[in-house]
Amino acid sequence: MPNFFNIKPLVHIALFTVAFIYALTFSLVKDIMPFYIQGFGFIILRVSGAAILFFIASLSIKREKIDWKKHGLRIVLCTVFGVAANMLMFFKGLEITTPINGAVLMLATPIFVFVLNSFINQQRVVLRQVIGISLACFGCLLLMSGRAFHFSSETVVGDLLIVLNAISYAIYLVLAKELLKHYHTFTVSKITFGLGSILVFPFGFQELSEAKFSLMPQDIVLKILFIIVFTTFITYLLNAWAIMKAGPTIVGTYIYLQPILATIIAIYLEKDLLTMHKILSTLLIFAGVYITSTKIKWQKLKA
Repeated sequence: MPNFFNIKPLVHIALFTVAFIYALTFSLVKDIMPFYIQGFGFIILRVSGAAILFFIASLSIKREKIDWKKHGLRIVLCTVFGVAANMLMFFKGLEITTPINGAVLMLATPIFVFVLNSFINQQRVVLRQVIGISLACFGCLLLMSGRAFHFSSETVVGDLLIVLNAISYAIYLVLAKELLKHYHTFTVSKITFGLGSILVFPFGFQELSEAKFSLMPQDIVLKILFIIVFTTFITYLLNAWAIMKAGPTIVGTYIYLQPILATIIAIYLEKDLLTMHKILSTLLIFAGVYITSTKIKWQKLKA
């Protein structure tokens, strides 16, 4: 029965690192798209690049034989929801909606993870988790309050895609837990990203062929490499490891730290100011994550 303190500190460090990388990535993506490459074309670079890295990493472990009859469907679902649909819908959604709309709607991800984990993995619903997720979500909404958040007919398609992306990523986090019980992280990721690169190719081939590679300055190339290596390869690797150690609900809840880290980065770059409002919001989010991570019961529901 893991709780916040007896979960290994490395798990929290790993999840914090993931949140930090994602928060940093939002600003990097804006410099790349759509000036040098469009969203779907960039997805091909991300997925295929990560697939190559996972394949190389898998050479360091003993080759595992996949039981496709038993786990094939789950592997395909993880590929579709965790790699292809997840990334395609998120990038296309951001092209249509506003960044603040996307950030707010992504706050639904931990809620979807919590609900789906209760049904798919038959994990007991714990009141403490409900309170923790609600508190962290409220803290995020408070942190982003006052910004230009609004729905309109112009953003509705993008907003819907962001919500579907949140559901898709939640499904992946929940389904991946069972696979990671049987296979190494490198094995699962190598296969899902390998298959994922095939699935996203038809969507992004045209945009990839139109990419302005010859016009890319060195800093843009480095940012693209950062997103492939860190935002894709490293984050999926750390999340997969954390799912095994702490469960998908805690992994999902850490998404609430992203607005905090994004704000800290903005303050550091002197693009934002530190206020009591931001401090209070940050404390609420940390309190929510702490409550969610405490006294979690992972035993299955009794028949």
